[in-house]
Parts: sequence; C-alpha cells; structure tokens
Amino acid sequence: MRPRRADARRNRARVLEAAAEVLTTQGLAVPTEEIARRAGVGIGTVFRHFPSKEALVEAVLAHRVQQLAEDARELAAAGDPGRAFFSFFSEMVRQAVVNRALSEALAVTPGEVTGAFAGVKADLMAALGALLTRAQEAGAVRPDVDVADVGSLVAGCLAMEGSSHGAEPGRMLAVVCDGLRAGVH
Repeated sequence: MRPRRADARRNRARVLEAAAEVLTTQGLAVPTEEIARRAGVGIGTVFRHFPSKEALVEAVLAHRVQQLAEDARELAAAGDPGRAFFSFFSEMVRQAVVNRALSEALAVTPGEVTGAFAGVKADLMAALGALLTRAQEAGAVRPDVDVADVGSLVAGCLAMEGSSHGAEPGRMLAVVCDGLRAGVH
C-alpha cells in the first residue's frame, strides 16, 4: 500500500476534526453532508476516506474513548487510588455531558458495540475496572460496586444532567460520588 499524498492526509485530518466538532454538539444524527461542509470538502472526499458514516463516527469516537482509557491508566499509576477513581469518574461524566456523540456511544450496551469501537470501549472499561479495584482496595470505594455498576451510574448522571430539573450542574454527580464512597452509608 503506497503512502497517501499530503493533500489526502490533510483532507482526512480535516474531515476527522470537523466530524469530532459536529458530533460533539449535534450527536450521532448529524448528516454526513454537514461534516463535509464544515471540513471544506465534498461528500465524495468524506466517503473516499471512510466507506460509511458509521465508519467515520467510529473513527472519531474510538479516538476519544482511547484517550479516556489512556487517562484512566495514567491516573491508575498515580498516588491516591480514591482520588484517581473519583477524578476519572467525574471527568468521564463531564466529557459525556458536553459531547453528545460520546454520551450516546457510552450508553450503548456491550452487545450492540461492534468493530474497532468495541475494542476501545472494552479497553476503557478495563482501565476503569483497574481504577475501581485500586480504589476499593484502598477503602475509598464501596466493595460491592463493579465496573458495570459504574457504567450505569455514568449513564444515570448523564440522564440527570440532561434533564436538570432546576438542580445546579454537577449536583447529581456529587450525589452519586458520595454514594460510591466506602463507609458513607
């Protein structure tokens, strides 16, 4: 396979950047034509690099989720396991609140995830699981919580933040974090 021309590489990068921006604000339902328009390329250029809208979305989300997994692994190597877990949990919720596509993708159940995204989501859940285990071993998180519970709590926080029945932003996140702490009950 020969290397891509410089202009083709730039176009691909512009498409990925535009897709990331538009997916963040508009979610997964954004039309591919809007992504092309924002990237300053034709729709044919988008499909030359990505065989389908799903492939483009998967590439964008896989990159973002992989970044989250790397952040989790870095925090797992840090000093305070409890602080690392709660910092990452809070950041994951914050990221998903502002990124509609990420929120929608994280809400998908494991059996519905396919392709490369399935691998990076599994990687994220493994990194989150390592953070959780370390925090539990340090006595910072309840021992009866598992990584699936944490995923459900992220989804619950997103739903509550989205509905915001007059509550201040972050309130539900704080309540959930308090409920996860060991010895609070």
